[in-house]
Amino acid sequence: MKVIGIDIGTTTISGVVLDTDKEVTLEARTVENGSFFQTEHEWERIQDVRVIIKKALDLTDELLEHFPEAEAIGLTGQMHGIVYVDREGKHLSPLYTWQDGRGNLPGEDGRTLTEQVLQETGVSAATGYGLITHLYNIRHDLVPEGAAALCTIGDYLGMVLTGRTEPLMHVSNAASLGFFDGQSGTFFRDAIQKTDMDPAILPPFTQDFASLGNYRGIPVICAIGDNQASFLGSVGLRPNVLLLNMGTGGQISALSDRFYEAPGIEARPFVKGKYLLAGSSLCGGRAYAVLERFFRSFSAFTGSEDRSLYDVLADLAEKGKKEKDRMHVCTAFHGTRVNPDLRGSITNLSEDNFTPEGLTYGVLEGMARELYDMYCLMREGTSLKAEALIASGNGLRMNPILQEICKSMFGADLTLAPYKEEAACGAAISGTMIL
Repeated sequence: MKVIGIDIGTTTISGVVLDTDKEVTLEARTVENGSFFQTEHEWERIQDVRVIIKKALDLTDELLEHFPEAEAIGLTGQMHGIVYVDREGKHLSPLYTWQDGRGNLPGEDGRTLTEQVLQETGVSAATGYGLITHLYNIRHDLVPEGAAALCTIGDYLGMVLTGRTEPLMHVSNAASLGFFDGQSGTFFRDAIQKTDMDPAILPPFTQDFASLGNYRGIPVICAIGDNQASFLGSVGLRPNVLLLNMGTGGQISALSDRFYEAPGIEARPFVKGKYLLAGSSLCGGRAYAVLERFFRSFSAFTGSEDRSLYDVLADLAEKGKKEKDRMHVCTAFHGTRVNPDLRGSITNLSEDNFTPEGLTYGVLEGMARELYDMYCLMREGTSLKAEALIASGNGLRMNPILQEICKSMFGADLTLAPYKEEAACGAAISGTMIL
């Protein structure tokens, strides 16, 4: 069976053709997303829907030209963000991405919107979550006229492919909007109505991997959340196997038969009767990029050639791991989901360990520790035990020292995810679940 998977990421858009019988990727292509708008607001992170959809359609058509016998098209993409659509199914807005910061802006009373929502409704939702973005837009008269529904970018691609006029969301994407009760599988409608929002803006959603319709005669499956897709493409449904992802952000995920949440840990709907426990570090792999930028900036002051220094960082990290009394680096440069005001820090500094190699290793260790601390929270309320680690995302794939740190910290063997484009492959696998 050959199936296609499309993943609309924040920085790239990927497509794969998966042979599910042989468990091999027959084709994999990735293009730059490149659709961010330049805006006057530092906190605003929005993307051009037209650019995204054209690139995703071109990618789908290219794959179908080579594999017209494909039996299904599965979809995934960045969660949390929203697009407004009208009654004809056409987009009316940019994509407000998961990175958007409007929910953390202080209001007239000094409270952020997320703080107001928590205090007034009891619902905890981070900035970037679709309904927090929508609530801000309502209160600042930014909702486009004629908006009939909102959905994720993956849902909107499904509408374009099949000609649907109304979104149909998988529960994994519905939950990513916020104001969602993962235990009962429903939205907190009373809390939504307590704010200025009308629940009518919410599209229907399904617990199943349902067909949206056909594209060029091929069934298109409703988009699933990228976290769930990555897990499906990397781990499958194996218990006690942790998926560690280090890309634009960082993430740890584990399968659970029971609903369990803790500060910073979500129980995300997955397949019927199962949840994906997930924790996210907001900086993740960008922490290493920040470090490289720091050294590159210093190098420029010395008059050296402006070039990538990741090869130098690799050598520094190798030396840094030999130090016994290491500095401790907190890499929460952008705060955390629980505490957005938190910032990174360096402690346990001494005259001997304050070195470039110590800093480099410390940043890598800090990146891993953010995920490990989340694992400890998961373990407290469940029977979860890290028996194996699966690594995904270029931040882990391309960094052997970070892999070593994770193996040591979690006390488990680590292997790379079998497919490089994990989310796209997971989307493809979801397509097999209705055939």
